[in-house]
Amino acid sequence: MSGIGRLAALPCGKVSKWIVLVLWIAAIAMSFGPAGKLTGAQDNDAVSWLPGNAESTEVLQATARFSSPDEIPAVLVYERSSGLTPADQQAVAADVTAYGELEGVDREVVGPIPSEDGQALQVIVPINAGSGGWEVIGERAADLRQIAADRPDGLSFHITGPGGTAADSQEAFEGIDGKLLYSAGAVVIVILLLTYRSPVLWLLPLLSAGTALFAAQAVVYLLATRADLTVNAQSAGILTVLVFGAGTDYALLLVARYREELRRHQDRHEAMVFALQRSGPAIVASGSTVVAGMLCLLLASMNSTSGLGPVAAVGIVIALLAMLTLLPALLVICGRWVFWPLRPTYGSDDHTETSVWGRIGRRISVRPRLTWITTTVLLAAAALGMLSLNPDGLSNEESFTGTPDSVIGERIVAAHFPAGAGNPLVVVSNADQAAAVSAALKTTPGVAAVAEPQAAAGLAYIEGTLQDPADSQAAKDTVDRARAAVHAVPDADALVGGGTAILLDTQRAAAHDNKVIIPVVLAVVLLILALLLRSLLAPVLLVATVVLSFGAALGISSLVFHHVLGFEGADTSLPLFVFVFLVALGIDYNIFLMTRVHEEAKQHGTRRGALIGVAATGGVITSAGLVLAGTFAVLATLPLVAFAEIGIAVALGVLLDTIVVRSVLVTALNLDIGRHLWWPSKLAQQRDPEPETVRPEPETTLASS
Repeated sequence: MSGIGRLAALPCGKVSKWIVLVLWIAAIAMSFGPAGKLTGAQDNDAVSWLPGNAESTEVLQATARFSSPDEIPAVLVYERSSGLTPADQQAVAADVTAYGELEGVDREVVGPIPSEDGQALQVIVPINAGSGGWEVIGERAADLRQIAADRPDGLSFHITGPGGTAADSQEAFEGIDGKLLYSAGAVVIVILLLTYRSPVLWLLPLLSAGTALFAAQAVVYLLATRADLTVNAQSAGILTVLVFGAGTDYALLLVARYREELRRHQDRHEAMVFALQRSGPAIVASGSTVVAGMLCLLLASMNSTSGLGPVAAVGIVIALLAMLTLLPALLVICGRWVFWPLRPTYGSDDHTETSVWGRIGRRISVRPRLTWITTTVLLAAAALGMLSLNPDGLSNEESFTGTPDSVIGERIVAAHFPAGAGNPLVVVSNADQAAAVSAALKTTPGVAAVAEPQAAAGLAYIEGTLQDPADSQAAKDTVDRARAAVHAVPDADALVGGGTAILLDTQRAAAHDNKVIIPVVLAVVLLILALLLRSLLAPVLLVATVVLSFGAALGISSLVFHHVLGFEGADTSLPLFVFVFLVALGIDYNIFLMTRVHEEAKQHGTRRGALIGVAATGGVITSAGLVLAGTFAVLATLPLVAFAEIGIAVALGVLLDTIVVRSVLVTALNLDIGRHLWWPSKLAQQRDPEPETVRPEPETTLASS
């Protein structure tokens, strides 16, 4: 038995299958504790989401000399549209005293600050969140509301500013892991029931995916606490979706091949060995491609993006291990009955030739060139929708699918106070040049007012109030002007930060990451495909189809966002995340299809191999695409626009990839180009049979069984 054969026999031997099961039971028992602590290990502080080398990040770190870097100001606004009364002012003054006594309020509360029209009061409460991040901010926001609850009737109260936004974000992310877990699990159950048409079989892939998720969460927790891996709510949420989606994809491919081998082998252990030998390399290659693609995110300047790479890679590696060891062991332990009522008996016939994908393959073979040209033109036209995409970042109001309290408060502040009040520019400089820096800031167009400098440990801290809303483009332009002005002050070493500067630096870092990471991901995927298929032409064509699929998905999604869902913009990370997920995961389906075509082409020629390949894998690829699209679509249920956009775009892209690109476009290219697809390997020299003799041989697919 070859090395691959011996490895394949490990999880499905008559004795070793039980050893594999016991080892996984032990692993899951050890994982429960660490996995349950992952939420507490998340770092949702501002720095964990920001570009590591940005000027605004340096300002956050420098201001630790004046206040805690974990301090987040909450802007409280009281409003009575008919005009504030003396009772209102007394009540707010009493509230301010109470705010100063709250846990975590280490510095003086500012206010109440009256508006010029006499209709609103503003209070700024500096909250030290410590290491608790959003969790603490959410708790303090609840305390603030409780104190303000005893205000006079008719006096409205809202929490906005950075603290209010953080509190609303914490509420939106609250229970995210459980919501995504149960939602993704429900999607997987429904699709597996429809795919397998068995009341029992779906349990085994679901159990294996759940086990992989808990193990992955435990490993990520250990890396976060012992290796300084940055994990936040975004990466933890995507981990759940990715492990369930990709893990179930691998399960579908394995089970489909196992079902084929059960018809060819009387002993189920032997059938599983052959199934692993034939599908294992494709699954490992697919998973390795995803891992490589995810690790490319380490090149990102955005801390949140670079942290996602290792988190996602860990999830894929453990999903691979579970689907290649635990799932085979469970399948052979259960036996053929687990497929009931459609048990694949030894020597039974299959119906591949009459399956949906078998018929589609034959129709494509009539005019393959017309098929791939037409498909390419339609996808390219869909990609034009990308022109309407505006990935310049989301304002606070645009970030939520609903209207949380911070957005309402933001509108009230804008109506009664200077637009940038409560979210100032923050400038740090050498203390001996504070006066010159302050003067330069005062003369900067777009800066409404400048506070007196504070000095500590040789540094000066200066705040400037913006004339425009803090998340507007006009305010971002003011940041650039302010930086130019203060950088020009000799020997000041001045830096400009604050909320608006963070938005600007994030937008620019995302653009930089797109230019760096996208080409690297393409190069890595191209290299892996070249090694796997032993060809240069095929990988280039396959990568081109993936890029086309990405463009079409993002183009259609952009139109849906704007015209159907009413989203005003897109998160800066959207293009990169959608690209990495679609390219890395889309290559999965390329590998599933093309490794089978390559295998069959050795015996039957490329054109016949293409028809056999699409007939044999079309059903499983479609099922896998539905699972992955369904799990990513779960992200759209969260009340956050950035997550909804990623979920919708990736789900749409996966569906396009599996139903149109992989099974139609790539098959048409295979049929049109024929053996030349494998250039420069020896397979390119093997002549294909005449087109009229091309007929797919009997194979088994999920769609036909």
